Order: sequence, then structure tokens, then C-alpha cells
Amino acid sequence: MQPRATETTIPTAGVRLAADLLTPDGAAGMVLFAHGSGSSRRSPRNVAVARVLAGAGLGAVLVDLLTPQEERVDLRTRELRFDIPLLADRLAGVVDWLVSGGGGPPTPIGLFGASTGAAAALVAAARRPDLVPAVVSRGGRPDLAGADLTRVRAATLLLVGGSDEEVLGLNEQAARVLPGTVELRVIPGATHLFEEPGALAEVARQAADWFVGHLPG
Repeated sequence: MQPRATETTIPTAGVRLAADLLTPDGAAGMVLFAHGSGSSRRSPRNVAVARVLAGAGLGAVLVDLLTPQEERVDLRTRELRFDIPLLADRLAGVVDWLVSGGGGPPTPIGLFGASTGAAAALVAAARRPDLVPAVVSRGGRPDLAGADLTRVRAATLLLVGGSDEEVLGLNEQAARVLPGTVELRVIPGATHLFEEPGALAEVARQAADWFVGHLPG
């Protein structure tokens, strides 16, 4: 059976954000996505991962963390996409919305972040330690989480392409700093966007296994 696809808006941090929900029947958890700089909730890569999660019994929330007006400004300035505190505040607000039942019956919540979105996901997890037990980073920039990185208690999986050397180094440093359960896994031959044959499918498979294994219940 295909998961239900729903478009909605989510109130968070004083704004309303457009979001797509992908929910299988009896979802065992919801995974909130934070896309990278210059991307959107319709990112084909994140949608592909969300569909694999749905096959594993997990729902997905794909949300634009900037309003349409902010997106227009950001196209000129490219500043808001790197405003990690702002993005993290909004992610934390979406977590609160999910906990309140806004997306359906409350379930355990995981965060999936890509590129700069991974930093926002880690900061949000640090701010909601009792609500977010698991995080997955795809080609992430955990260094942009700053001091919040040392406050993350969620079980964190760092997935990096083997050919993405600079980002791999940054993730190796982060893995030494993160205080909770953390694993760094390298996808051989993959570059930053995991465009190589089979690379994104491997990311999705490992992400699904991580969330199934680390979300309570």
C-alpha cells in the first residue's frame, strides 16, 4: 500500500512553513528532513530517501525552512540558507508541532539532515534532547553546529561519500566531539551529492536501518 501524501503548512517560530507529509499506515516514527543550502522540500534526493523510509514503516516530513518571501531574498543574498540558528529554531518548532499531534498521532521523531541542513538538525536535536532520539546526516556539515555539537544526545549516523574528502574530514572531527552514540560510515566512491549509481540507495537503506534501530518502539 502506498503511503499517504499530504501537503500542509506548519506553524513554527512565528512563521508558517510549507511541508509535505508522507505517512504509511501505522507509522512507527516520523523523520523530519532538513535539506541543504539552495534546495527545497521537493529535493529528489530527499524524496527518494523518504520513500525508502516509508517502506520501512516510517513517516517523513519534508519542510521548506524558509518562507517564499525569505526564499526570494535568499536567492539574492545567500545568507539565510546558512543561518543555522534560525533554521534550527524552526526545526525545533516543527518537532514541537509533531509532538503535539499536528502531523497525526504522536510517534518517535528522528531528524535527517543533508549538507548545511545536517547542522541545523544537530542543533535542533541538542535543543530537544528528550524528543529527538536519532539523527542521520547525509554529506553533512556538522562543524556548522558550533558548540551545540557537544550537547547532542541523539544517536547520530554520519554518512559521507568516500570521494567527498573535505566533508569527510569535517565529519571525522565531529565524530570525535559528539558525546552520544555516533557512527561515521563512508559510502565508497560517492561524491557530495551521492549521484553515483547505487550511492543514494545505500544512504537510504542505512538511514532506514538507523532510525528503525534507534527510534523507541
